[in-house]
Amino acid sequence: MFHYTVETNKGIDEAVAAVEASLKNHKFGVLWQLDLPSKLQEKGVDFATPFRVLEVCNPVEAKRVLEQNLLVGYFLPCKVVVYQDAGMTKIGLPKPTALMGVLKDPELEEIAQGVEETLIQAINEAK
Repeated sequence: MFHYTVETNKGIDEAVAAVEASLKNHKFGVLWQLDLPSKLQEKGVDFATPFRVLEVCNPVEAKRVLEQNLLVGYFLPCKVVVYQDAGMTKIGLPKPTALMGVLKDPELEEIAQGVEETLIQAINEAK
């Protein structure tokens, strides 16, 4: 599976705050946050499902993978999403191992595995 997703009883804002705090504890920062329904509404498109996209980064790990292969820049920063589906708030991410796997570089895949484990731990702590 290319993604990891958990459910939480928290509302969107509470879940986003919990994810941000948990990521910070794991040396990841949120570079920016996209409120997708609001942005689409600005463009005249109705989309009512609460959906946030967080662009997250650990600068040390970003430098490490970019020094290994600049094509990794196509996958950075990492994304964490928080959204509502069927009355539940969900928190998830595309797995870095799935993304890095396309480059067929064992060293990158090893780094991606560590990043993925950290992000999954942060998400689990936030739920």
